[in-house]
Amino acid sequence: MTEFFNVKDLDEVLAFQSKFQTVAAERVDLRDSVGRVLADTIVADADLPGFTRATMDGYAVCGKSTFGASDGNPAYLVVKGSVPMGKAPEFSIKSGEAARIPTGGMLPNGADSVVMIEHTDTIDPQTIEVYRSVAPGQHVVIQGEDYQKNSVLLTAGTKIRPQETGLLAAFGRLSVPVFKRPVIGIISTGDEVVSVNKIPAIGQIRDINTYTLAGQVESMGGLAKQYGIVHDNYDILLKVCQDALQETDMVLISGGSSVGSRDYTIDVLSALTDTDILTHGISISPGKPTILAQVGSKAFWGLPGHVVSAMIVFAAVVKPFISHISGLAPGLQRLPEYAAVLSRSLASVQGRVDYVRVRLVTDAGVTWAEPVLGKSGLINTMVKAEGLIKIDKDLEGLDKGTEVQVTFL
Repeated sequence: MTEFFNVKDLDEVLAFQSKFQTVAAERVDLRDSVGRVLADTIVADADLPGFTRATMDGYAVCGKSTFGASDGNPAYLVVKGSVPMGKAPEFSIKSGEAARIPTGGMLPNGADSVVMIEHTDTIDPQTIEVYRSVAPGQHVVIQGEDYQKNSVLLTAGTKIRPQETGLLAAFGRLSVPVFKRPVIGIISTGDEVVSVNKIPAIGQIRDINTYTLAGQVESMGGLAKQYGIVHDNYDILLKVCQDALQETDMVLISGGSSVGSRDYTIDVLSALTDTDILTHGISISPGKPTILAQVGSKAFWGLPGHVVSAMIVFAAVVKPFISHISGLAPGLQRLPEYAAVLSRSLASVQGRVDYVRVRLVTDAGVTWAEPVLGKSGLINTMVKAEGLIKIDKDLEGLDKGTEVQVTFL
């Protein structure tokens, strides 16, 4: 087995994202688009709204007709008619006139504002008193105020939320061009690993990584394709890896990335056609023995076997690559963070990036990041943790009381 031969800094590894292309695009029904990544920029083909409309029940008026109106000095306006809901009014108004209008109704020509009905009294069927002045544009939405024709509605790489579906619906978009959900192959390796439905013998462990990694993939919008457990057999592992590369957009293999005579990942990668091993080791902790290779056009990851290490490497390193091939715009790939205060001092080693599991505790109005310490094989530390803090490679640790940014798991 080849020892670590090209350990790279985290930033160097993250820069390899540019080597991998985004997945193909497809069209989906607007109702199925939430959480998907937009594949094309969408431009408005009309103004929104398409007409100037009222935002209050009341009277459409020329604003200048109400200037100076008050309880003691009301303005008297002639009611020209009523605006029908959902139709264009067939009359116009001028100074000194008004038209009854419901919320959402189209302003007649000549009107530029709406007086709320609460600020009026009816004198007779043709006359009203107005007790509040309104400025032009008050209580109305102007044609094109939301979006103007030919303006950019959404750019490619936007992750669609419910509000984006509302915008697309407003422009009559029944289907949406989106990037396909990337399919991520997941392989667990090791003679000691047994399926979840078996009782482990002495020296064996159940297959945790398939489920944690699949959950992480699915939680960010990918599709996890599980290839099960492959025991320490070079030929079988080679065949499974070849199949996974044919059937998925990226492959994750857990276990088999450390230095050991029976760790076959690097040997299998070396045997695959058109392989470039980009790094065999990353200067992070936990997760140093991580492999990244480019096999043809696809990323192939060798992750540590310990569950905590594998999950942290996924969160810190693999996730940005999946976001990239998903088509997500670079500005949207930053993970959400929460400011907190470190509850105790932490030591670190210069020259590597350390990721520490933390939980958040609020006391006396202060949110503390409380480290959850433990070995990389203890799943309980991930269950207790709510997020990660990062100790940069040029630091020897962090002092208690330091403000830190918590990235949620």
